[in-house]
Amino acid sequence: MEYGQADSPLRVLDNLNFSMDGGDTVAIVGPSGSGKTTLLQLLAALEQPTHGSIQLDGQALSHLSPDELADFRRDNMGIVFQSFHLIDSLTALANAALPLDIAGQADSTKRAINMLERVGLKDRTTHYPQQLSGGEQQRVAIARALVHEPRLILADEPTGNLDEKTGKRVADMLFDLHAQSQSTLVLVTHDMRLAQRCKRLFWLESGKLRVEENSEFSA
Repeated sequence: MEYGQADSPLRVLDNLNFSMDGGDTVAIVGPSGSGKTTLLQLLAALEQPTHGSIQLDGQALSHLSPDELADFRRDNMGIVFQSFHLIDSLTALANAALPLDIAGQADSTKRAINMLERVGLKDRTTHYPQQLSGGEQQRVAIARALVHEPRLILADEPTGNLDEKTGKRVADMLFDLHAQSQSTLVLVTHDMRLAQRCKRLFWLESGKLRVEENSEFSA
């Protein structure tokens, strides 16, 4: 993956080649500036690689139009951002139901309520983001990311803006929901305690990737 002018490109990721299985848990770790977020954005099809291709279940993402990509992302991916990215004018329930509403699902409210109950927010459905704590906002964001039962969950520093106690609770919930859905979970983190909960570790440094199986992992 390169940025900048053709005569002086900045290579952020260099010749990465890997695959993931359904149900995998993967942590992307490495120093700041190593390309972790860029890799996550490529997996989310928010960026397109300058060379090579990315496939999900045999579908080459680079072959899709922008509208097709948006639909594919909506139907197959759930993305959890570090900064929550909730819509301030929508309640917790409306935020959680948003992917289903965009897809035109008739049972969006029922499914969103069920997901908010699963993340422990059944009493916060009518609250707006500014009325929620940071941990509660992150749980709404996770509910929104998982409400449509995506095959691939991508999380960018999901506990980065939370205190240690709240972060652990949010992490526990994310892994529990992943285990129930058997989706593939990929997270970017600086927290090695969180990374060690994953089956595989993707180490990035200077754009190079090293893949390790976590010897301490137990399902």
